[in-house]
Amino acid sequence: QVQLVESGGGSVQPGGSLRLSCAGSGFTLDNYAIGWFRQAPGKEREGVSCIRISTSDGTTYYANSVKGRFTISRDNAKNTVYLQMNSLKPEDTAVYYCATAWGCNSFPRSFDYSFWGQGTQVTVSS
Repeated sequence: QVQLVESGGGSVQPGGSLRLSCAGSGFTLDNYAIGWFRQAPGKEREGVSCIRISTSDGTTYYANSVKGRFTISRDNAKNTVYLQMNSLKPEDTAVYYCATAWGCNSFPRSFDYSFWGQGTQVTVSS
């Protein structure tokens, strides 16, 4: 069964950290660029980060709002992409999704991303 499964969300205080995982099953994640997106209640979906495939140097991209705080990475042995989130702020609160694309060219827009996970909730609150 082809699936993308996000995990690692939760509730943290401002300044805290979380690591989200995007695990692929039934296909090889490193054949695709992987994007992380988030959507807060009442807001449009926002591109957070994207990582190209390893043979394209695995170049990474970040939204300005998370640059310097979030890090995207791959573990191809585990068929998983991670999003390390540090120095979390209340405005980072959202459901976070990972999705596949052929590249990161359209990032931070989401229209190139064809296969999505179910999302994981991140809540940052004191």
